[in-house]
Amino acid sequence: MAESAISIRGLRVVRGGRVVIPELSLDVQPRVVTGLLGPSGSGKTTLMRAIVGVQRVAGGEVLVLRLPAGRPELRARVAYVTQAPSVYGDLAVRENLAYFARVLGAPAGAADRAIDAVGLRGHERQLVSSLSGGERARVSLATALLGRPEVLVLDEPTVGLDPVLRRELWDLFHRIAAEGATLLVSSHVMDEADRCDRLLLLREGRVLADETPVGLRARTGAADLDAAFLHLIEEAGG
Repeated sequence: MAESAISIRGLRVVRGGRVVIPELSLDVQPRVVTGLLGPSGSGKTTLMRAIVGVQRVAGGEVLVLRLPAGRPELRARVAYVTQAPSVYGDLAVRENLAYFARVLGAPAGAADRAIDAVGLRGHERQLVSSLSGGERARVSLATALLGRPEVLVLDEPTVGLDPVLRRELWDLFHRIAAEGATLLVSSHVMDEADRCDRLLLLREGRVLADETPVGLRARTGAADLDAAFLHLIEEAGG
């Protein structure tokens, strides 16, 4: 097996006096799309924040590309896209990308490549505030792609999008992985699980499963992944 792109051992996170992640260990393999799935409140966003180095942790080790999460050397190698679009509404699409390209020191032509990658050609001069929710999500993703990151961490990037846009984004995620990047994509929608190469199922800060969609169905004997997840919850004691 290839060396892990993300390796976590004994991670513990406490927020507001509440244990969000009690003790978690997992590996994310390189150059695949790994889905991080689980109900709201399962700890998905907290885990992602720990991976990108912006979450205070109470214990454990988080390594990304063999370096401790949050190290300055990882800033150009790891990209994080939050649920809320992290771009400027009063700037046009191209203006946003030109600004972030300068901040990242991205090479010439990076903005054009990112615009093409997310399917925003023809919208370059539009103000971001005038775009649909799905288009704004694409602009955020485009900014993350400017530096050609080796690891992309995406927090519920398809939430609120129609089925066609969701399918197009998942196709894009797989193209990015095929080009050599590692993607960790969170969702609480189980029907998106089949679009992943590998699944991490999280509940109450614990990993219930770490395997392929096919393997998960075979292990639980469930006809679909929704039923498989319910089976694992019952197996874990409700």
